[in-house]
Amino acid sequence: MKKWILLVVVIGMVGWAVYDFLDSNKKSAVHFENVEELQEVEAEATDEGVEENQKPVIGLEVGNKAPDFQLDTLSGDSVKLSDFRGHRVMINFWATWCPPCRAEMPDMEKFHQDKDIVILAVNLTNSESSVEDIENFADEYKLTFPVLMDSNLDVANLYAIQPIPTTYMVDSNGLISYKAYGAMNYDLMVQELEKME
Repeated sequence: MKKWILLVVVIGMVGWAVYDFLDSNKKSAVHFENVEELQEVEAEATDEGVEENQKPVIGLEVGNKAPDFQLDTLSGDSVKLSDFRGHRVMINFWATWCPPCRAEMPDMEKFHQDKDIVILAVNLTNSESSVEDIENFADEYKLTFPVLMDSNLDVANLYAIQPIPTTYMVDSNGLISYKAYGAMNYDLMVQELEKME
């Protein structure tokens, strides 16, 4: 009797696994169809934009115009990306609990001190234990660039942030010239800065 029960359970599990596999393949196929449609629409929009008025497309790829946003800083000031048009900007998404973020902060501070660059350090505030943790972090690393508070993760969602840290290098025309998933070191920051207008 026990063997029959075990056999029924095993057959049920195998049946569920097959059903789940087939169902996920259908969902994946629909997802890929939607991605292909989106890419076609973006390509058409890009072609139209280039033909009509030569304006860059707002997006997250290299060569796209970086989406504008406005956030409050840790010190209470309001900062808008478009206010820095004419300057080269590094947008870095980070959190205090993220080890690679901690690792790159000294290099970011040195980069900010040594080079003509605006750094906007967008903290994923909703993922933090408290604002005090962010203040202590900024004091510990002696950060002199603005720490922006993305309290509702609106900007993180706008920029489709998955891994952190994620960094966007934006040239003086507001175009994305480089993006990095994971920590950047000082040499890579300088290398990418030198490629920008």
